[in-house]
Amino acid sequence: MRIDLTDTTSSRINAGLIEARRAIGTPAVGMVLTLVIVTDEGSAYDALKAAHEASREHPSRILVVIKRPGRSPRDRALARLDAEVVVGDEAGTGETVVLRMHGELANHAESVVLPLLLPDAPAVAWWPDNAPENPSEDPLGRLAQRRITDASASEDPVATLAQRARAYGPGDTDLAWTRLTPWRSMLAAALDQRHGTITSAAVEGEGYNPSSELLALWLADRLGVQVERRVSNGPGITAVRLYTTEGDICLDRPDGALAELAVPGQPDRHVALKRRETSELIAEELRRLDPDDIYRATVQFGLRHLVNAGANGEKAEPEPPKAAPQAKPAGRGRSASSGKAAAEK
Repeated sequence: MRIDLTDTTSSRINAGLIEARRAIGTPAVGMVLTLVIVTDEGSAYDALKAAHEASREHPSRILVVIKRPGRSPRDRALARLDAEVVVGDEAGTGETVVLRMHGELANHAESVVLPLLLPDAPAVAWWPDNAPENPSEDPLGRLAQRRITDASASEDPVATLAQRARAYGPGDTDLAWTRLTPWRSMLAAALDQRHGTITSAAVEGEGYNPSSELLALWLADRLGVQVERRVSNGPGITAVRLYTTEGDICLDRPDGALAELAVPGQPDRHVALKRRETSELIAEELRRLDPDDIYRATVQFGLRHLVNAGANGEKAEPEPPKAAPQAKPAGRGRSASSGKAAAEK
């Protein structure tokens, strides 16, 4: 069921939600959280589609905030709220409210969203693009326990990661980090087996791919070795190579779907490592609402290295590592980040 409300208020929207639930015969509310999506008209459709798919795993009230401040002084002086209430099959397993805020009201979106949050349930804020510089201090971000951004949607992903590190607040996360979960799991499983001493590593991926940067920083932080960032044609991350005294451990994914894992002394094997849809990434983030300390440690570990890194993967100039072990370079590729030695941890 769909209800359109023009020049409305938050109280009328709540009344519309109750009316819609009664009309379709489902008065009980079984939603577990409120997902606030802050976007524009151009990205609203894709973001809402991903949220509806994720709601099958996490029934939620989805609030889509679309700001229309207006171009002329007269439009900016107005304050009007239009809403679209959707309940039933079209809204996934929860309910959806699309909020279009015109004029001055666009600068006070939190005053509209607050009365619409589910009582006694967590709230999550998601910016599919154009995220604020400091999500935890944003008026809408303050309403949420978790704040999701996506550095890959920005024009300069590397600089965006550096900004995320400077402005980090408990509960912040980024979909560039969420995309790494299968890679980190596979590499951790490979390192659980017997292997030689790791001397260095290399991460290959597209130049404008912030996930490649984060994976290189995670390896550098956890292993205490230098990690080279190499630029490839993609898609996404294409390979990770760990150089050990007994041979190379390589996880190679040239096509974005199927990867090959090579470990010294073992037969090569193929593993599923498909690039995931946005809905899968959002569903993963909604499974945990506590602060992600590993993400915080990784992005802040690389702050100094990422600040001067080029978006195309040009050579960054990090500070020289202290008491670094003598290791052979991972290769002659362009580098966008390198690790610090274990003594710096």
